Amino acid sequence: MAAPRLLQMPRILPHLKLLQTSRILALVGWRDSRHSSSSSLPSIKHRILHSLNNYFHDIETVLDWSSRLKTWNLRRKNAHYAYTERLYGPYAAAAYYALSKKGGVKFKGHIDWHRVDRKGRFSWDFMQYKDVPLEGIDLSNSPLTFRGLDNLVSLTELRELYLRNCPHLDDWALSRLHVFKDSLEVLSLAGCPHITERGLATLHHLQKLQHLDLSNLPSVPNKGLIKILLEEVLPGCQIVGMDYFDGLEDTEEQPLLVPELRH
Repeated sequence: MAAPRLLQMPRILPHLKLLQTSRILALVGWRDSRHSSSSSLPSIKHRILHSLNNYFHDIETVLDWSSRLKTWNLRRKNAHYAYTERLYGPYAAAAYYALSKKGGVKFKGHIDWHRVDRKGRFSWDFMQYKDVPLEGIDLSNSPLTFRGLDNLVSLTELRELYLRNCPHLDDWALSRLHVFKDSLEVLSLAGCPHITERGLATLHHLQKLQHLDLSNLPSVPNKGLIKILLEEVLPGCQIVGMDYFDGLEDTEEQPLLVPELRH
């Protein structure tokens, strides 16, 4: 049986390096030293350096285009489903957006969630509830950004919102959640790497919150202090995932940046 491709790579790499070297030498017109005069050496070195400069310039161009492609792809995944909203209404459009991101939705008056299967496919049965308000949205592990929230902001009866492990969710996006201040009861932000105490400070608008999951937020250093402050401005909310002593042991060594929380 043939060896796995990864195991064959160390044997291939020396040949690749040799091939790259031969290509560079071919480009600059390298010739055997026995047939070259010493006066041509500066010219050959100049041509080698010029070719290497072009080679690395091409690499930078490829990396630049790769970065632009990733940005474009992220914006595409967070596009507003405005056309679907015009045809079928905001509830159906929001449900379609969440399911297309391998998430889940729950309609008002229903216990069961509509979710994708193991292959990422979903049933279109949710369209029979296109006029029923959405009470639950699960966009965990999705590429949700500030722009993607355009698909959710019209859900005035939303009670549950799960945004666990969203790698692109940031403080700017959290500032938009105030539109759910009259309905949202459950919110999970666990595992979102870019959320800081500044974003959490904007949650004071959500006075209906009963459960807030803030587990595993690596960009929030003083978790104990943030939990105390959030409990003060959200007195009816159970905050989980943070301990009162998380980060407080370092307060004597460095000053704390305390976000302003208002009622």
